[in-house]
Amino acid sequence: MKAKIEKFESAKGIISYITLTNKSGAYVTLSTLGAGIISICVPDKNGNLADIVMGYENPCDYIYDGPCSGKIPGRYANRIARGLFSLDGKEYKLAVNCGPNHLHGGPEGLQNHNWLFAVDGEAGDVTFTLKSNDGDENYPGNIEVRANYRWTENNELHLTMEATTDAATILNLTNHTYFCLSGHNAANALQHELQLFCSKYLETDESLTPTGRMLPVKGTPMDFTVSHKIEDRIKDNFEPLRFGKGYDHCWVADGYEEKKLRPIAILKDNMSRRKIQIDSTQPGVQVYTGNWLTGSPKGKGGAEYHDYDCVAIECQGLPDAPNHPNFPSQVLRPGKRYFHQIIFRFTSF
Repeated sequence: MKAKIEKFESAKGIISYITLTNKSGAYVTLSTLGAGIISICVPDKNGNLADIVMGYENPCDYIYDGPCSGKIPGRYANRIARGLFSLDGKEYKLAVNCGPNHLHGGPEGLQNHNWLFAVDGEAGDVTFTLKSNDGDENYPGNIEVRANYRWTENNELHLTMEATTDAATILNLTNHTYFCLSGHNAANALQHELQLFCSKYLETDESLTPTGRMLPVKGTPMDFTVSHKIEDRIKDNFEPLRFGKGYDHCWVADGYEEKKLRPIAILKDNMSRRKIQIDSTQPGVQVYTGNWLTGSPKGKGGAEYHDYDCVAIECQGLPDAPNHPNFPSQVLRPGKRYFHQIIFRFTSF
């Protein structure tokens, strides 16, 4: 495994890019800004390499970007209704930065911090660490977060996310990479086939905040239990799709058990014949079909991104879980360790 480090000046200090290249020439590029994924370059059915993730030409454009491209958002990924939650009898008020709700940890979320890093090039490991102080974005507790990426010789990207705290808090971490398996600038993600190992999804209100109900996908456009093209039903006259201008919803993982790693999604592209299988320990997966990508910063190689060009598949805890006792808890307490894994397995078919 080869490792290369590049450095760029920014308002957040020196942003470092770390590229890990395996023996076949497939590589990933990671960034200290938001512990993010900048590029994933993997072969198609004929062995031709292409970068399959959305990203920007200018490293500084990742700072405060609306799409949160490739980064680890937090402290709480996704939405918290009205920016309010209670923990141990105390109410906390968070920034409202997405309609009436709190999103991705607020304006100064983990995704907009420059993380420390360490590289083990031989092992294909990059470890990012960050300390977030008590009161950051009004979250309680001093926390220490660790995100380890491992790139393998068989084109798997393993992400392990861990954290500890000195006071009770809430935490929900994910990765927010956008995929287009024909190439990041190919603009055909809606033609990809998606399968989700999820027989229920979360009902939301019009602001995309969960009501607390888990509804069956059967008989609705939310049913991806059998693989089919994303575009097949995205324009159906179905209220959740009207709320989100497409898919921007959380599905509930079948067979969820704490810390159990299992398949949660498969994304396939019949043009390049690239495929991703995503395994996770998380209880849910948010699928966002890039419904508001138009106007994003200029992409790599001068690419322009438009709505629906790329799709994000975000394994995570359930949104707004602190306000729904029936959801798996996202409370982290002193003496406990937050621990979740996501594995992206890239192959061709």
